[in-house]
Amino acid sequence: MPQLFTITGRVQGVGFRAFTKDVAEEIGIRGWVRNRADGSVEALADGDLDAFEARLRKGPPASRVEGVTRTPSDEPVGDGFAIRR
Repeated sequence: MPQLFTITGRVQGVGFRAFTKDVAEEIGIRGWVRNRADGSVEALADGDLDAFEARLRKGPPASRVEGVTRTPSDEPVGDGFAIRR
C-alpha cells in the first residue's frame, strides 16, 4: 500500500527533492516528491518503504531532517518516480 511521507526540518533549498528522486530510483520506489508551502517536503511512495524512510531520515548533506511521518494513502502512484512542482 502506498504511503505518504512528510519530512520536516531544513529540507527545502538543499536538493532534497532531487536526493529523494535519486534514492527512489536506486531502490525501485514508485511515486513522487514535492515541496509544501509550510517548508516541509512530502513524498508519495510504494515499494521498499522501510529502506526509503531510512534514507529520507538522513537526507542530503546540506539538509537537517527533524522528522519524518508516514501515513497510508489510497492515491495511485503510477510508474517511475517524479519531482512535482
